[in-house]
Amino acid sequence: MGVHEVTFSELQLQGKATVERLRKSPAQSLLVRRRDAEDLVLTTAARAELEHAAASVTTRMFVALMRRDGGVRELVTDVLPEVFPWVAFLSKEEVQEFVVELVATLRAAESLDNPAPVVQVIEAWRHTAEVLADPELAAILASGTDEDLGVVAAPVVS
Repeated sequence: MGVHEVTFSELQLQGKATVERLRKSPAQSLLVRRRDAEDLVLTTAARAELEHAAASVTTRMFVALMRRDGGVRELVTDVLPEVFPWVAFLSKEEVQEFVVELVATLRAAESLDNPAPVVQVIEAWRHTAEVLADPELAAILASGTDEDLGVVAAPVVS
């Protein structure tokens, strides 16, 4: 279900109508498009709290299952390519490392109420897979050289 969109000008000029539109939207949120800055999401405090609670409970349950049951860890490792197809370029050991790091980061990030570290772990592993998918870069990485290869451009976050 898509989120309804409004412009920032609409929000400013037609505040009451925009809030009524928010209240009637199925997702109980509106995407506020801005020309001069990052877009915003407008939602009710109650809806934001519900979404946070659902994500928090899901994360805690997933982490608890992963920590307690080796079968669950194995299953998660097996289904990971469905969620992150790029893990095909990682070795089995690297996939297991990714799962362990992801679960630890999920647990820590949830305790801080900050999802940014989780996204950072996923992006770091995705960039590793990108390097391993490129034969030239993979060969350089495998060479084990300590030579400085110069400045590396900052990754583009998608």
